[in-house]
Parts: sequence; structure tokens; C-alpha cells
Amino acid sequence: PPSPAGSSGARGSVLSGCAIIVRGQPRGGPPPERQINLSNIRAGSLARRANASQPDSRDTPDEPWGFPAREFLRKKLIGKEVCFTVEYKTPQGREYGMVYLGKDTNGENIAESLVAEGLASRREGIRANNPEQSRLAELEEQARSAKKGMWSEGTGSHTVRDLKYTLENPRHFVDSLHQKPVNAIIEHVRDGSVVRALLLPDFYLVTVMLSGIKCPTFKREADSEVPEPFAAEAKFFTESRLLQRDVQIVLESCHNQNILGTILHPNGNITELLLKEGFARCVDWSIAVYTRGADKLRAAERFAKERKLRIWRDYVAPTANLDQKDKQFVAKVSGAGKGHVGSRGTARGPDPSDKNRKLRPLYDIPYMFEAREFLRKKLIGKKVNVSVDYIRPASSATDTVPAFSERTCATVSIGGINIAEALVSKGLATVLRYRQDDDQRSAHYDELLAAEARAIKNGKGLHSKKEVPIHRVADISGDTQKAKQFLPFLQRAGRSEAVVEYVFSGSRLKLFLPKETCLITFLLAGIECPRGARNVPGLTQEGEPFSEEATLFTKELVLQREVEVEVESMDKAGNFIGWLHIEGVNLSVALVEQALSRVHFTAERSPYCKALLAAQDAAKQRKEKVWSHYEETPVEEVVQVLEEKERTANYKPVFVTEITDDLHFYVQDVETGAQLEKLMENMRAEVGAHPPVEGSFVPRRGDFCIAKFVDGEWYRARVEKVESGGKVHIFYIDYGNKETLPPSRLAPLPPAFSPRVLPPQATEYTFAFIQVPQDVMSVLCPHHSVTSALLCACHLTVRCHHCSAPCPRGSVPHPCHSVPHSCHCAASPHSVPHPCPSVPHPCHSVPSPSQPHLLHTVPCPPWAVPHPHHLVPCPCHSMPHPCPSVTPHPSVPHPQDAVPCPHHCVARPCPSVPPRTGARAMAAHR
Repeated sequence: PPSPAGSSGARGSVLSGCAIIVRGQPRGGPPPERQINLSNIRAGSLARRANASQPDSRDTPDEPWGFPAREFLRKKLIGKEVCFTVEYKTPQGREYGMVYLGKDTNGENIAESLVAEGLASRREGIRANNPEQSRLAELEEQARSAKKGMWSEGTGSHTVRDLKYTLENPRHFVDSLHQKPVNAIIEHVRDGSVVRALLLPDFYLVTVMLSGIKCPTFKREADSEVPEPFAAEAKFFTESRLLQRDVQIVLESCHNQNILGTILHPNGNITELLLKEGFARCVDWSIAVYTRGADKLRAAERFAKERKLRIWRDYVAPTANLDQKDKQFVAKVSGAGKGHVGSRGTARGPDPSDKNRKLRPLYDIPYMFEAREFLRKKLIGKKVNVSVDYIRPASSATDTVPAFSERTCATVSIGGINIAEALVSKGLATVLRYRQDDDQRSAHYDELLAAEARAIKNGKGLHSKKEVPIHRVADISGDTQKAKQFLPFLQRAGRSEAVVEYVFSGSRLKLFLPKETCLITFLLAGIECPRGARNVPGLTQEGEPFSEEATLFTKELVLQREVEVEVESMDKAGNFIGWLHIEGVNLSVALVEQALSRVHFTAERSPYCKALLAAQDAAKQRKEKVWSHYEETPVEEVVQVLEEKERTANYKPVFVTEITDDLHFYVQDVETGAQLEKLMENMRAEVGAHPPVEGSFVPRRGDFCIAKFVDGEWYRARVEKVESGGKVHIFYIDYGNKETLPPSRLAPLPPAFSPRVLPPQATEYTFAFIQVPQDVMSVLCPHHSVTSALLCACHLTVRCHHCSAPCPRGSVPHPCHSVPHSCHCAASPHSVPHPCPSVPHPCHSVPSPSQPHLLHTVPCPPWAVPHPHHLVPCPCHSMPHPCPSVTPHPSVPHPQDAVPCPHHCVARPCPSVPPRTGARAMAAHR
């Protein structure tokens, strides 16, 4: 019997031109479905795919006008409210009835509309004995007369679709669309995030998975499907909005023959809506291909988490127990670990067959050293922005995983750059992969995944196919024998560059020397720092007061910073002792200034003794820290009786090769002169056989090299300073003189002639028991443009005897001048030009006749220039020039020479005279 008229339901979907599915209004969940077949009419069937479980089954195509009939119903009924009556029900349970558009039977009769458009026909054998059937017959005759739909001319083959159920190359198909929106109809919804879509106009029937998200699914168990929590609700949410709707799909990628895409509807993006309503969660493996910004998906998911919607009903924020000020703050970086900043490095240890080798992760694990150096140079000592993402609780140890204490995991950025992202993009780290339900991850996790994808594509760092860089670092900490071998070299090197790897205490550190590629233990000289706590057999020895403060001070100042060290000696345990400098600050002096250390008696022999004692006196006066209980004691005068001891002189023959302005001099040992000459001959022969490529050597301070002197020969040298503009200051290690050269005159020192083969032969000495006085008379005369060794008398303020005004350039005769100088004022009858022009003397600009390569280019002081008003000759030329490499210019006769030239009274060559090519030649020069 027919159901009562007026039964209503919300439209669900259209199965064909004569069958629809209706749903009631949802109340607390998805409503029940009901299929209604239109009675008394028949429309063409739609295509069906062959059943894979039946080998003999085949694909069935559309019947003519079947698809247009379905489309007519779809466009008329989708999303509309309908009213239906059930006329009869078959034994198989199929229901037949009438469907009306609207809330009651007064609305449009859908069956009549189909017949009127020629998209359906009356069922044959039905007796037209009621008004409904008579109405259908009348409408069919009208459609036949008007040749509408199936009553038009032709077979209707043009209405049959050429459906394509499979894609031969899905990836090529997706790439060919270039991520442009494609018109489509959603034919089926498998779950909230997987649909079956008909792509128009080519009728490709494809399965599309929504990029970046995943909804709860239906798990198949035996012969039934068991839904996960909220799976049915998520499916209904998608069906009610997309099923059989006209949409646009952006096909974004292909994964295991599954097409990933984003479905766009005029009312919104279903992907973001599912996340915002708590029906889906973000998935890492596909969120990277989401073209509309992964941040939008994360924001939508965060919105549902904060409100604990549906699948997030039991969600607990990872940093819920932190205040806002603790979640985001500015901090200063004091140390860098091993590259772990929101990501991890992949590890590959040393060869397991080498059982005697100890694993050193920083140097043995590939790219860990490069990652640490990147962080150290980028962050140490700088302020960064920290955003706490989550706090990982402490975990106990297992058979494979060690125990971990509680860790705060955060995003660190500097200057708007995410450090973790920069580290991953350089291939120095890989991104952690989390479980799907693990929400404890970086807030910028998607950017990390994208950075890793770029690094893999470009083959950077860990993803490179090149050989892994090897760091051969010798650890000589505590190795007395190795330390003894390194000691002489480090002592001769002067200041060496180093990186502070670890701080044991305020005065004990572990250093890495990059040039020597070794690790050493370094003790600060000249001070006595409070000793820290130590573990000794049987007990724990407590530390001295202020030991922890001293350690913290040293860490904040130098840990993982680039410093300079001067090695003076070593102790019995193989620890080096010396001075450490950072940015011009002596760490020993700094500790004493902060009252965290005392001056040790060994500091008396160091050049920093005065600075240390001054810092200690100031700390004593403040009575801080180690001097908090200091009390001054009266000083008793003690008359020391010195026993006279007979001095014994130990002389050895040497060649003096260079004398400096402060009376320091360099000498060569006569006994090693033959070795030096042989080394120089062999070195020049090798350089001649294999000439260095010009510009191939990049000088750095402290590097040993060979330098081409003005005589065209190569000498061993050390780079002391590199200036901009191509100026390199070098020191000839075998002769003691210095020179400034362009890089083109430098080349790498062959290893066979390094200082380890033959130590530098120039040894510096100074005179004992004397002090060179400071030359206070050396004044730069602004009129003479040179530094005069005598006080220039022309700058005394003297008044004119005509106008009584101060003479602008002085009227006192210069010592070199033989007549008084007249004033420059107009009233003076003797206004002559000043007799001290800055003109170099001719004798200082000509080559030596005996040795053309030797030049004396120092300008003569202005007052030494002959002047027409001199009554006596200039004393600069009172005798032949005493410099052995220069003779007076022949065009300047000096018949009245009587006194020696004051410019060459020092027994040393001119500043521009280079050293000879050997020890004996230098001795001859002397």
C-alpha cells in the first residue's frame, strides 16, 4: 500500500535518471538513507564497470540519453528538499513512488518533468486508467511531437560517454595539467578525505585523495566495515557538501597510483573545512604537495585542537603548563651542540673492524662537524628568538635507547631565519619523522620538510653523492710524548688560532687548533684559579669557593669562540701552559679583574705581569670574591744582601742579520749556516723546476710561505698580516727582516723545506740590563712632512721686528741653516720663501753604482736641502756617504765636506736594503 502523501527528506544523490537516494535531517549523526525509484517511467541505464571477481563480466556502456537524464535530475534535485510517496514495494525491498520538488505534493512532479523533456518514457504495459498515467502519456506525446531528447532524430550515440576507468601513467597525467583547476563531478565518497570524481570533459573516472589531510576511515573486518570514531560523521560531512556537485579539482601529485588533489567548491575548500571541524588531521607525507599553503592547514587543525572538536576531544597541548613568557623569549647563545636544533643528523660511525679506535662523534660521524661549525659561527654569543614548541618528558632506558632527561624543544631563529630550516637546507641535518598521532613537533615542521626536499633535489651535504669529508684530528690531551713533540713548534708559532671546545674549570680548557688539526688541554698561565669539585677514589672532593663562578665566567667569555693562544711551556701531564686572548682581552687578566683568581708567582717572568698585578691590586681594594676576607699587612723593609757571583760568559759565533729600531737584533748560528745554504739551494732548484702558479696562494695570518725578494730569489717567510688592497706583511724567518709584498710574489712553502725540517734560523735577541730611551724629540714637522730626529726650530713662535706680529712659519734659524730666516710679512724687506721645502735630496733617489738593485729611497729631511742663503755647506754631505750601498750623486760636489752625515751614524744598512742570499753574504754585508 502507498505511504501517506507528504513524506519528505533531504536530497542525497541521484543514481540514474529514474532512481534517487534521500536522507532525513541529521540529528546527532548521519541520517538513514532511502532509495526511491520513480514509478511508471523508465530512463536509460548508466555505464557500469566489470566486476573484478567475475572473469566473464565486461564493462557496460551508457544507454543513449541515460547520462543526460541523470544530469537533469542531479542539477534539479542536488541540495534541494523533496517530498515523496511510496506506491508499492517489491519482494526484494525496492520502493517505487513519486517524488515532488518542495515540502509537499503540490511541487513539481519529477517523473513528469523527465518525460516532458524526452529523457524518460512511460513503462509499457501500464494501463492508463488513472490521472497520473494519463498525464504521463500526454507529456510523452508532446515530447515525441517536439522531438525532444530520446525522440529526436538519430540514435542518441552522442549522449553515450566514453568513460576511462584507469590511467596508464597517472604521474604524467597530473603533470600535464600543470596544477590548473579541472571541472569535475563527485560521483562517490569513500570516506571524508577520499572521493571518486568524474573529470570533465574527457570523462576520466579517478580516485582523488585530499592532499595534506586524512579522515577516520572504515576498517574491513570479515564481511563488514567497522568505522573508526567519527568516520561516518566525516563521510557525511563531505557527502552533504560535495556528492554529485559541480566542483573544481587541482591535481597536485601522484603517490602509489593514487592522485592527490584539492577540491574547490564555490562555498569553500573542503580540506580546510574538515580540519577546522575536527574531522581530519594533517599528514606529513602529503602536506608538502598542498599548493595553497601548508600553514593554512596547520592553522585550521590548531583551531580544532584548541576547541577540542571531535577527534581532538581528548587533546592536551604540549606546552599547556607554560606561561606565554616562557613559550617565547629572547636568549643569548653560549654554546652549540652537535647540530641538533629541531632536527637531527644522520650518523654513520667508523669502520667496526677497527676495534682499537675510539668513536669521536663530532669528527667521525659524517657532516656532524660541519653542522656544529655552522651553528657555532652563526649563533655563538648572539641573541636569538626562542619559541618553545613542546616539552618532551623524561624517558627511562631500554635495551636499544638510553635514558633521556626532560628536554625543551623549541624553534630558534635569528634575523627572521629559522636555524633548523637553514641547517636542513644545507644538507647538514635530516627531519625527524613522527608517528601520525604524535603532535609534539616543530611549529614550522612543514618548512623543514620542504627544506629537506630541496636539499635532496640539489644533492647537498648528507644527500650528496660525493665522498664524505674526513676529519683527521689528533687528540694529544694528556699524551706527554705527543705533547713534547708539539711543544717546540707551538712555542715558535707565537700566537696560534684556536677554538675552545670545552671548559673544565676557570683556568683549564680544551682547545682545537685548526691549522695543526689537534686537540690539546690548555692551562692559563700566570694565575691560580679556585679548584673545582673532583671525584677521587672513595670520595668526592668539594670545590673551593668561587670555583663555579670562575668556570661560568670562562664559559660565557670563550666557550666555542675563536681565540688566540701563546704556548709557553707544558706540565708533566702533557698539558700546555700559556696565554689565551679573545678580541684583545687576556683571559688571565680578566679572571683576576673579576676577583675570580689570584696572580701566581710565575707571572713575574711574563710580559703581562704589570697588567696582572694592577688588576689584582684593584680587586684587593674592592674586597670582592676571592679577596672578600683580604686584610692588608704592613710591609717590612728587608735589606737584601746579594751575593756577588762571578759571571761566566758562554760565547758562540753568530751572524747578525737584522737590527730593529728598538735595538733588538736577529742572528744566525754559524754552525747551521751550511745547512741553511744547502736548504736554500735545494728549495730554489725545486721552485725553478716547478714554478708556482701566480695567484694560487691565498695568504692567511700565520701561514708559512716562500716570498720572492727584490733580488729575484725565493726565501722562506711567515705571513704576519693581510691588508685590504693586496698588501701582505711578511717576516723572513731565516733573516729577521720584514717586508710588504703583493700576493703575486708569494707561493706555498714546499713541505720538504718547512720549519719542521729546518727550524727558522733567525733568532731574536735584545741587550741585557739596558733600556732604550723613548725618542721624545721625534716630532712630525707639518711644514717638512718628515719626522725629524732633532727638534725643528722653525716652529718656535717669534714676532716680526717690523710689525711685531707672530711669524707664521717662525724666524729662528734652523740648525742646518747658516743665516737667520726673514719673516713672511709684507712689511719685511727680506720676505723670502721659507728655506725648508719638502724636496728629497738628489743623493737619496739614485741607484748604487756598485749594486744597481740597491736603492736608498728615504727622503732627506727638508732642512738638509742646500739653500742659496746658506753660508756653509749642508752637513749632510760633509763626507762620502757612509752607507756601503750608496755613493754621492756625481752631480752634487761637496768640496767642503768636514763632518759626518747625521743620517747614517747608526751602524746598520738603509731600511730599503734587502738581505743577501746567505748567511756568509750577510756577514760580508755587515
